[in-house]
Amino acid sequence: MSLQRRNELWIGLGTHTRKSDMACACMRHWSAIRTPTVASASPPKETVNSRVLILGGTGRVGGSAAIALSKLSPDLRITIAGRNREKGANMVATLGKNAEFSEFDINDDTSLESALTDVDLVVHAAGPFQQTDNCRVLEAAIRAKTAYLDVCDDTNYALRAKAYNNEALAANVPAITTGGIYPGVSNLMAAELVRVARSENKGDPERLRFYYYTAGTGGAGPTILATSFLLLGEEVIAYNKGEKLKLRPYSGMVSVDFGKGIGKKDVYLLNLPEVTSTHETLGIPSVSARFGTSPFFWNWAMDAMTRFVPSELLRDRSKVQEMVRLFDPVVRVIDEYAGERVSLRVDLECTGGKHTIGVFSHKKLSVSVGTSIAAFALAVLEGSTQPGVWFPEEPEGIAIEARELLLERASQGTINFVMHKAPWMVETNPKEVGLGIYV
Repeated sequence: MSLQRRNELWIGLGTHTRKSDMACACMRHWSAIRTPTVASASPPKETVNSRVLILGGTGRVGGSAAIALSKLSPDLRITIAGRNREKGANMVATLGKNAEFSEFDINDDTSLESALTDVDLVVHAAGPFQQTDNCRVLEAAIRAKTAYLDVCDDTNYALRAKAYNNEALAANVPAITTGGIYPGVSNLMAAELVRVARSENKGDPERLRFYYYTAGTGGAGPTILATSFLLLGEEVIAYNKGEKLKLRPYSGMVSVDFGKGIGKKDVYLLNLPEVTSTHETLGIPSVSARFGTSPFFWNWAMDAMTRFVPSELLRDRSKVQEMVRLFDPVVRVIDEYAGERVSLRVDLECTGGKHTIGVFSHKKLSVSVGTSIAAFALAVLEGSTQPGVWFPEEPEGIAIEARELLLERASQGTINFVMHKAPWMVETNPKEVGLGIYV
């Protein structure tokens, strides 16, 4: 069945049937994510011969997504779109016979529309998304009636994309924004923690906290470095008991235990889109997000930048790109020693003292980010996304019954992936308060 036909069925089935299906799915509780088997993680026949266009496919994030997609679904036809023909040729050689390269300029509407011809899904990985004043790729996808997925990690861009919901719905186009690892996988982890907490009736969810750690740049290259600098120029949005707060970036340091393979790391406030989206879509009164890196002096350097570098400069994309070119050689050397481990920890606290967490850790961000994006891409191709523009945690974005498979796919290769656990069951050094009770 074609993706377009499945989208028509989404609308035809009506709201009542869809909600009934979701209610049935909500009965399923899973206390830990099992390691996916080949059978459970393999795509169904519906994705065979589908064509996927990856914008930014010659970069580290887009390239990682292309490699992961080709492994998860070898019959997919993948088009790598970028400006560098040499890098494109190398990526096509890596992917094999079902891949091709298309020269592409994201700022050229004609080039963009040509690239979207006869495509089932476009994956927008041509970041950074910070300080971008348009949603050109999403607009083109809607005009071409092509399903859309981006890996946006910027609040303003994500909210701008969300504003195209009615246009996408009218065009019968399914679209997901912020569908990467964090945000993306982290949003789904939060949604599942909230869903299970509410189904157990053991208190109302009242506080949601996202904690992220990446060693060095995580092997993701200049783009993540540019993203980090640009985020340092943005005030942090957080919520406390329903009140919207604006805080200094890279402040509010706390030490968080990410469990085995990672341990305790210092993390700092950053302005990330999952804070606003989960506050609004999941109805959580208090939400915040923090990020930390290593070696430790990178955290000091980023804190110093927010204090002494004018925020206007940090919000200037051209100036930031100059800074990236200056720092990149040094960062690459240090990355060789720092490695590229990555970890997400999502904490949910409810009234009555119930506290559950989910942890997702991998040895290589450069691999894990691609696997995560590929998991979202397959979910869209399989019909798990309704027409419209959605955040991952919305059931119209990733259907509740499709979350488990998506997380199984995304978690392939992880060194630790658990859900719905008390903190002491995951942390490396839990505190005993007496009588064998840990907190």
